[in-house]
Amino acid sequence: MSERPKGVDLHDFTEAACAELGLPRADVDVTMVLDLAREVAHHAVRPGAPVSAYLLGLAVGRGGDPRELAARLTGLAHRLGAPDQD
Repeated sequence: MSERPKGVDLHDFTEAACAELGLPRADVDVTMVLDLAREVAHHAVRPGAPVSAYLLGLAVGRGGDPRELAARLTGLAHRLGAPDQD
């Protein structure tokens, strides 16, 4: 098993990933994506966290507003994870 490279943190990774993909770093709201992933993992289904981040990226790439879409996905996670109100 390979070891995690020393000295790489989230900031460094994000900077490098943006450069690799040709994205302006200013366009990436890491906190929003992490918050979305946390909400989906805790309220709906854990493996949905990375899937929701990917879906958010697809929707934003098609012109959607990142904050509005993240809020909608967060709401969905809460609705799906809520116990039945019978």
